[in-house]
Amino acid sequence: MALFVVAATMIGCSQQQKWNHEEKKALHDMLKEYRDMLYLQNLTDSEFVVFTNEVANDIELAYPVYTTFIEMPAVNDTVDMFVVTQIVDEINADAHNMRHLFPYRYLVAEGILPNNLTHAQQRDFYKCFAQKVNSYYISAVEFLQDVLTSTSNNSTITQMQQQCANELFGWVIEIDEVDIITE
Repeated sequence: MALFVVAATMIGCSQQQKWNHEEKKALHDMLKEYRDMLYLQNLTDSEFVVFTNEVANDIELAYPVYTTFIEMPAVNDTVDMFVVTQIVDEINADAHNMRHLFPYRYLVAEGILPNNLTHAQQRDFYKCFAQKVNSYYISAVEFLQDVLTSTSNNSTITQMQQQCANELFGWVIEIDEVDIITE
């Protein structure tokens, strides 16, 4: 009988620690708010679902009791940390994910790449760019910090992009005139 009580208690505790369907849905709804992040907005819907599932699984493993997780004072900061960690992990796993951080249309609008590149040419560009990033930055975290803090057109990242565009397509950006406005 005592063995039965211990087994029932263990099963009851382990069942209590698993998140129920409503709790999982609430977390996924929270993760939908991240869809507008630059890296995530360029994922297809199915890629985004895979991304949020991985983040949700990581959160569930770290916080097996939902109420402990949701009642934390800095729950949003914790979710931010898990989202950014997943992005860094994906960049570590496949540097070709640069297309999500620096979408082709964005690079055309910035004047870094010419319009109407084929998919093969775009792949060649992102491969070149990823190789330069991997050889320059010690870690994906260092790279991501540079992405988040870089504001200059002459940043290291922009220079790498311009070098790849020049090497692959002979695409050189020339600045004819600079206007300096002082007040």
